[in-house]
Amino acid sequence: MRTAAPRHRHLRPAGPVDDQRTDGHRVSHCVQDGLVTDQTAAQLPLPEKALDTSASRPWPVRVLSDKIKGYIDRMPPVWVEGQVVQFNPRPGSGMQFLTLRDADRDVSLPVTIFSSAMARLAKAPAEGDHVVVHAKPTFWTKRGTLQMQANDIRAVGVGELLARIEELKRVLGAEGLFDLDRKRPLPFLPRVVGLVCGRESKAEHDVVVNSRARWPQVRFEIREVAVQGVGAVPEVSRAIQELDARDDVDVVVVARGGGSVEDLLPFSNEALVRVAAACRTPLVSAIGHETDSPLLDLVADVRASTPTDAAKCIVPDVSEERQRLAQARQRIRGAITTILNREQHGLDGVRSRPVLAAPHTMLETRERDVVQAVGHARHALNALLLGASGEIGRLEAQVRALSPASTLERGYAVVQRTAGHVVRTPGDVAVGDDVHIRLADGNLGAAVTSVGD
Repeated sequence: MRTAAPRHRHLRPAGPVDDQRTDGHRVSHCVQDGLVTDQTAAQLPLPEKALDTSASRPWPVRVLSDKIKGYIDRMPPVWVEGQVVQFNPRPGSGMQFLTLRDADRDVSLPVTIFSSAMARLAKAPAEGDHVVVHAKPTFWTKRGTLQMQANDIRAVGVGELLARIEELKRVLGAEGLFDLDRKRPLPFLPRVVGLVCGRESKAEHDVVVNSRARWPQVRFEIREVAVQGVGAVPEVSRAIQELDARDDVDVVVVARGGGSVEDLLPFSNEALVRVAAACRTPLVSAIGHETDSPLLDLVADVRASTPTDAAKCIVPDVSEERQRLAQARQRIRGAITTILNREQHGLDGVRSRPVLAAPHTMLETRERDVVQAVGHARHALNALLLGASGEIGRLEAQVRALSPASTLERGYAVVQRTAGHVVRTPGDVAVGDDVHIRLADGNLGAAVTSVGD
């Protein structure tokens, strides 16, 4: 059996080998199994840039930490705004620790602040408060952590928050998110009502209880979420999107009880408002009391003044509907009765007329008219016949008086040549011509014996 030839690799001989480097440092390499190991790597200068590092020339952790710290130390202080999501006061300590979170995104940042700066606040911050801190990034090399160290903190006032809401309202209104032509009508009787509310909240009780009191068969798909604080915006947004994705949900209700301006701020958040605007399912906003007006009310298809009012908007009242149905049936019955009575009255009036009470009367009248017309026609025809008969007699007498036969009866005769021509003058014949003589009672044949004047 033939053995395959071994693969050849070009290897440097084992043992120490000195290389003269261009930087003047001599490095001793040890070559073993084709791998080169630096025995005097500690004597080499470290790479100045991260791009110059390699597997054989890495940065130690301390160097990387020092460079990160040096880079961060060059960053200037910055004013940062966020919501307080965690704050545990530490009495007697020179530093306080709190965590800020972005109002629109799930991004948080730890902040340390001097207790003296915290003491300048009128009251200690609570979770959900909007604050502005003046902080500088700090990198701790021993722990390899980054945090913001603040020397000043200020609470964002209600007036400033309301001014920001008004500016956002103007921007969203210019985009057309509040236009009436975007509003969709609510279904008369939804199959399933999606409800976004707080956990075991009074708003949930008001919507569900009042809706089922109006229509017991109504079904709910409930999403209990945080309705205030830093988690309200993402949780409410996810709940709306989840309910909107369901085909059996015909209307979505976002309900929350009353509260302060700060408590209702999540429902004026731009991210939440845009999620509501993109919702394909008709949306009902029932936030706070009647006087509260978060931006969610403006973008929703229907604004309910309270959660109880939302129940009246989404389902009809079964008792009212039955009463309306009974009233409608009564009105229909009354209208039909009125029409029947009117038509019966008209029919009775028509039947009471002589033409229908005694139908033969109309025939008798027409019969008399026909008989009278026939009599008139016969009289007129007889008169015409008599007049025509007299005229015929007169014309006959005239014809007879002018007839040649009458002349012949008086003794005259008509002389004609054999060809039938009437002889009118002596010159019409000659001596010896045969002529035909017509008399009143017959004809004679004769010959001309003489012609004279």
